Amino acid sequence: MKHRVPRRRPFFLAFLLPSLLAAGLFLAALGDVLQYSFRTFIPGSLDVGGFTLENFLRIGRPIYLSVLLDTVTISVLTALFTLLLSYPVAYALVRARRDWVRTLLIILAITPLFTGEIVRTYAWILVLGSNGFVNSLLKDAGLITAPLSLLYTRFGVTVALVQFSMPVMIILLATAISHVDRNCERAAANLGAPPLMVFWRVTLPLTMPGVISGTIVIFAWTMSAFSTPQLIGGGKVLMISNLVYLQGLSTFNFPFAAVLSLLALLVAMGSLGLIRPAIRRLERRVALH
Repeated sequence: MKHRVPRRRPFFLAFLLPSLLAAGLFLAALGDVLQYSFRTFIPGSLDVGGFTLENFLRIGRPIYLSVLLDTVTISVLTALFTLLLSYPVAYALVRARRDWVRTLLIILAITPLFTGEIVRTYAWILVLGSNGFVNSLLKDAGLITAPLSLLYTRFGVTVALVQFSMPVMIILLATAISHVDRNCERAAANLGAPPLMVFWRVTLPLTMPGVISGTIVIFAWTMSAFSTPQLIGGGKVLMISNLVYLQGLSTFNFPFAAVLSLLALLVAMGSLGLIRPAIRRLERRVALH
């Protein structure tokens, strides 16, 4: 008679349970926000009324469309400039020959992650202010006579968001660059391709999955930015998170704030959904070449 060995439960279920619990809580909260978006706003009251679709129709008004357009524009610019500034740092981080250079780049890259967002935002206020570091430097150099308007502008908000996003982008790009087979670059160089051509035709295409992933992640992350546009924008530059705050906590219009929150979530999730098909197309193209 054979002795039956009791089947053990897969160990990964124990690790998966916290994630499932967090996902359940997130879906429950999202469901509550969804039901609020279909409720009628009662001015002067925290209570909401019955079913309505008016909250969704309000999104079409020019003032809200302009905020959404500004949010998307700032997010796209932040993602693009973050990519341009982060790629050389990530490349140097991976390809540095000396350990102390690599260590220094790692420290400089990830140090901002250990600083609070509010602290970094106030630091940028001191840098971009009328009497801040940038204007003072330009005045001392005789390049300007009156201070430049850097604070409370889209430019100032974008600059701060780029600096906040660079550590994450550098990590993602460094991972992609580290997986590039150096033999492919050596083969191209042996065939007579100059270094710039090797980078443009070999290295960059092989790292495009990381480039696309990093760009989409930063775009989605910037879509939810709040404190940076709130403080550096000074009320003159509104992003969708700031509009949600104004509608929900200033006028107590929770139904419309819920609609705006869902809109931002859909745009962010939609951008993340573009990663997989884009990466697959790039992988096929690289494989053909």
